Amino acid sequence: MISNYKGNIAIIHDWFSGEFTGGSEKVFSEIEKIIIENNSYYEIFSLVNHLDKNHNLNKKKYINTSFIQNLPFSKKHFHKYLPLFPLAIEQFDLREYNLIISSSHAVAKGVITSPDQLHISYIHTPMRYAWDQMNVYLKNSSYKKFRINFILGVILQNLRQWDYISSSRIDKLIANSNFTSRRIKKYWGRDSEVLHPPVDTKKFSPNKSRGSFYLSVSRLVPNKRVDILIKAFNTLNLPLIIVGDGPEKKSLKEIAKNNIKFTGVIDNKELKKLMEECRAFVYAGIEDFGIAPVEAMAAGAPVIAYGKAGILDTVNCISSKNKIPTGLLFNNQSDRDLRECINFFEEKKLWLEFSSEDINLWSKNFSINNFKTKFSNFINKSLEDFR
Repeated sequence: MISNYKGNIAIIHDWFSGEFTGGSEKVFSEIEKIIIENNSYYEIFSLVNHLDKNHNLNKKKYINTSFIQNLPFSKKHFHKYLPLFPLAIEQFDLREYNLIISSSHAVAKGVITSPDQLHISYIHTPMRYAWDQMNVYLKNSSYKKFRINFILGVILQNLRQWDYISSSRIDKLIANSNFTSRRIKKYWGRDSEVLHPPVDTKKFSPNKSRGSFYLSVSRLVPNKRVDILIKAFNTLNLPLIIVGDGPEKKSLKEIAKNNIKFTGVIDNKELKKLMEECRAFVYAGIEDFGIAPVEAMAAGAPVIAYGKAGILDTVNCISSKNKIPTGLLFNNQSDRDLRECINFFEEKKLWLEFSSEDINLWSKNFSINNFKTKFSNFINKSLEDFR
């Protein structure tokens, strides 16, 4: 609970779109609930709001949007207006708000505030495509065929400069993981508090009996590296269920053998059942945090993942002696390393060595209640310092 705060609050989020809904929206939703429980007057601001009218995030409050909302083809292609994002976010007039809270993985943290306003920003990631993922973005750009990558490079360079400059406007920074905190320090030169995102761990039960299949849950996009999973399981010939949808689904299905099943997007009841029954949850991408692996652990499933970035905050390798073991980590982002890791897991029958109850207990470190308590305490301390 925010202690004795009665001022007006503005919550800023990059964008709302049914096609791009993930962990950042879950964080936003919990931040909004904290504000609602405090009975404070608040307003929401976002570049665009293209959510269905029946969407949960669209039922509580009107969402103020930027001029990009009304530009041609904005509903399906608002990302094409990337060069205009800084201008659009800076045009929000926030003068009547005493406290500004931004939830940012792109430009939301760049809103302009006065010295009399406290701006707290929860950073999901500094813009990947402006920093360390720029060359990957240019390589996979749909504009590559038009031979304008040089122009795109200039645009991203300008965006990178704005990203750095606008980061200095934030009064208090929160990072969603130690990995994100290191990126913030490297690219912005700023210190940040680490507060992991909220995960609904209560909706899962730690099933002691594990099945014979492995499970993957993610959007089917390049950076999730589902292709590594498929290549490994094609050789292993073990059952793998892939939950999720995305632009890579067709190409991934084309290379997958019959032991690999694609379910598409499924409801929460089906997902709960799969997570509680799988032998292990597998992941080969690089995540700033990664909510799905934590959900799997809440269901008592050990996690087999590429040991880099946010996953190091959530998964304790069985070789670690200091913490509750919750999975296995492999060192190189390749199907060979994943295959060797799973072979070891199978040969040693390691799923029998893990305690579903202990794994579930560890997952509660990332619970919604834990997040709400720590986030509220951070706001209270920040308000006290600011006064």
